[in-house]
Amino acid sequence: MFLDSAKKKEIFEKYGKSATNTGSAESQIALFTIRIAHLTEHLKVNHKDHSSERALKMLVGKRRRLLDYLIKVDIERYRAIIKELGIRK
Repeated sequence: MFLDSAKKKEIFEKYGKSATNTGSAESQIALFTIRIAHLTEHLKVNHKDHSSERALKMLVGKRRRLLDYLIKVDIERYRAIIKELGIRK
């Protein structure tokens, strides 16, 4: 995969509370966002790759569910992660 453990650790340090906090909603959303960006670029070149297209749709759905959870739990954390990642226009 294009993300090695060092890059993942860096993402978790930046968006999670610590490098070992891999389960927080913010760190998972950040990881999904990076994977979504990578798959989007891949599909621009390989437009007939339907399995990657399905994987992209599944990742977008997972990220959407985590964002919905974050809205319910803490709207300020939601606004912070959206602003930091630049997901919404």
